[in-house]
Amino acid sequence: MSILDDLKSLDPNDPGRWPLPIRIGTVAVCFVVLASVLFYFLVWSDKKPELDRIAAEEQTLRHTFQSKHSKAVNLEVYQQQLADIERSFGALLRQLPGRTEVPNLLVDISQVGVGAGLEEKLFQPSAEVKKDFYAELPIKIRLTGSYHQMGEFVSGIAALPRIVTLHEMTIKPDNKDLYDNLSFELTAKTFRYLDDAEVAAAEKAKTPAKPGT
Repeated sequence: MSILDDLKSLDPNDPGRWPLPIRIGTVAVCFVVLASVLFYFLVWSDKKPELDRIAAEEQTLRHTFQSKHSKAVNLEVYQQQLADIERSFGALLRQLPGRTEVPNLLVDISQVGVGAGLEEKLFQPSAEVKKDFYAELPIKIRLTGSYHQMGEFVSGIAALPRIVTLHEMTIKPDNKDLYDNLSFELTAKTFRYLDDAEVAAAEKAKTPAKPGT
């Protein structure tokens, strides 16, 4: 008789008469099932949130490691990029005049208009506007002349060794009886870098005063 036939012939209402090997196997299976149920409810269900938290922390640490590893591998590239940025910034900074150079720059801007053949009607520097490390100096300008002369003026401003930008440009007829006699109004902005004392003073002004001082 096969084992399958033995199992079919067993009386579930009288397990005491089952063969010894089958009784031992049945007890072992029941023990394993009971132990698994107890483990799930007493251990696994309590520890699962902590295991999920640890798994999430592991993923975060993996991403952090991969990010830092990537930066470490590309460190030389980043350092070279930083050096390039510093050189570019230094080149731009050198195009900003210092405090003592501003008057000469204003003269240069005025001379560009004269050199283009324009008649200067207004050249009015406004108050400086201080930024983080530089100051912005707006200049109200009104010139009269031909359209071609205005083009020469704009080209001459662009050719200056210092940074000068043109804003709020308007062109309108200056004399209705004369063709190509135009009035050119604009705001030119030049910039100068702040010295260390000015930067320190600006930073101090931004810092809120402590009570009682």
